[in-house]
Amino acid sequence: MNFNIILDYLILSAFVSLAVNYMARNIARRNELLVDLPDKSRKFHKRPTPLTGGIAIFISLLISGKLYIDLNELNDFIPLFSAMLFVASFFIIIVFLIDDIRGIKPAYRLIAQCIAAYFVIYSTGIYLESLGNLFGFGEINLGVYGIPITIFCVVGVMNAFNMIDGINGLCAGSALVMLLFTGIASGFIFDSMLALLIGSMIGFLAFNLRIVGKKRAVFLGDHGSNFIGFTVAWVAIHCSQMETYSINPITIVWFIAIPFLDCIGLIISRTLKGKSWAAPGRDHIHHKLMQNFSPEASLFIIMLFSTILGVFALVLENNFNEYISFYGFGLFALSYYLIFYFRYRNKLPDTLNV
Repeated sequence: MNFNIILDYLILSAFVSLAVNYMARNIARRNELLVDLPDKSRKFHKRPTPLTGGIAIFISLLISGKLYIDLNELNDFIPLFSAMLFVASFFIIIVFLIDDIRGIKPAYRLIAQCIAAYFVIYSTGIYLESLGNLFGFGEINLGVYGIPITIFCVVGVMNAFNMIDGINGLCAGSALVMLLFTGIASGFIFDSMLALLIGSMIGFLAFNLRIVGKKRAVFLGDHGSNFIGFTVAWVAIHCSQMETYSINPITIVWFIAIPFLDCIGLIISRTLKGKSWAAPGRDHIHHKLMQNFSPEASLFIIMLFSTILGVFALVLENNFNEYISFYGFGLFALSYYLIFYFRYRNKLPDTLNV
């Protein structure tokens, strides 16, 4: 599809998202429904803030997708992957909206994530069949382990994006970087549904970063961060396993390096200290940076670094064997942990009693 047409749909979805986010925010404020209240322990906002970002992005996608289908007369042709991803995402939205409103036990959250992941596998037949030639000794085919490993990876990415949603713009911004670079590397950037997704996130970020409505931000909520993580995971799997969009799996890991490494490091660090990895805390990368920088500066640093990593991954993807990329990522991960878990120690508590 022509890039100019793709750009038109991106702009269309961004404006739809702006309108939906505005309406959802106002409805939540007026009815005091789905609103996050400030506290002095780990939340940085000073006034009640609507948790409507996730549902607004999803509704924006539905409206933009409907407009796209009608404008192109595609009523008889909706890609199976896109349709099933929407259905599973709706399930995620509903479950984690309940979590935002009244809370859900971690075990039930995990079960819901696994159900959604398996539904996409069962309905589309898409899952991780190969990890590529990671070690330089031949392709790693997962065989019968492909489905459980896929579920594990999807759930892991969902939790990584949920955990990193600690300052405005970080979760959606990280997803935006990943989607853009994955699209560029695979050619999926010319897919209209990816353009609609990116546009919907841009509309949310305009409110989340207070570009519009400077005194009235909007948060994703757990339903939004889980929805974004779920979508990111499946775009990654789709583009790395389908012949149409050929991209090395390790390249996509580079694209989500910061959420991925932050999540793994946090789990290992807290486990070694005998603390719950699921508890809220101030030991994420953005908390470490905010010891010396403002939240806005910390966001800029992380986004800039993620973009540099994305460009570096594209260079590796196009010029070197994938096992070079894998070993390179290992060296980067080691450097990351040496900086943020040894030299850049957090002075704040790892977990909070809330």
